[in-house]
Amino acid sequence: MSDITQIVRERYGQAAVQAASGQKSGCCGTGSSCGSADPITRDLYAAVETEGLPAQALLASLGCGNPTALAELRPGETVLDLGSGGGIDVLLSARRVGPTGKAYGLDMTDEMLALARANQARAGATNVEFLKGQIEAIPLPDNSVDVIISNCVINLSGDKDRVIAEAFRVLKPGGRFAVSDVVTRGTLPATVRQSLALWTGCVAGALGDDEYIGKLVRAGFTQASVEPTRVYAAADAREFLGDAGLDADALAAELDGKVMGAFIRATKPEAGCGCGPSCCGGAR
Repeated sequence: MSDITQIVRERYGQAAVQAASGQKSGCCGTGSSCGSADPITRDLYAAVETEGLPAQALLASLGCGNPTALAELRPGETVLDLGSGGGIDVLLSARRVGPTGKAYGLDMTDEMLALARANQARAGATNVEFLKGQIEAIPLPDNSVDVIISNCVINLSGDKDRVIAEAFRVLKPGGRFAVSDVVTRGTLPATVRQSLALWTGCVAGALGDDEYIGKLVRAGFTQASVEPTRVYAAADAREFLGDAGLDADALAAELDGKVMGAFIRATKPEAGCGCGPSCCGGAR
């Protein structure tokens, strides 16, 4: 896991430096085939949502979805973004929860934290705090957060069970897990799963949709579900395979429809619900 963590830190540190200098990076890598054409990160936010946000926050956005639009955030709630990067989803969340709420961002990469704090200052967001740490060891107390969001980050972890357990720990009873992530459906070629370039590119480390639900339920969550939001076709796969240095001609067809961006939901049971999944909602 330590090797994966270091590679991810270096990759996303480079992305932060690029964004700070006005360049767009892509989730699939640093090559010329990515950037604004990256099939995973492109066209995630409506213009009305990002109006008034710093340009650097948009350039640093490396997600695969728009969790703030789907998480049904409410005024006064406390939100935590796991792997907050340049801060775009934290700033959007801060708008939704309003001045009586709080939006935390957690990131392990110094360059991303510096960029996020600069973006916070540019946006004038006062109900925001960026924390340094790893998503496998969240530096917040038990039962302190109403909603956990994340945008294409949990797939990067080498210990996803620990991430999910930590998310469960810091959520308040009745709290909501509402993340965007890359998931898979069906078997991926071994060369794809073994590619470190595609691990940092959000594909090789992705969980299967049923596997994701299973991990959430075992951690104690109920009402777990995976809703695909963008299914990547063979043409999309060719882009991230080629950037990772793999044979796109040989592999693209094998990935057609098997990799997708999805919205993953789950709920931490209310206090006193000790009757098991059949009473509290279970997986669906």
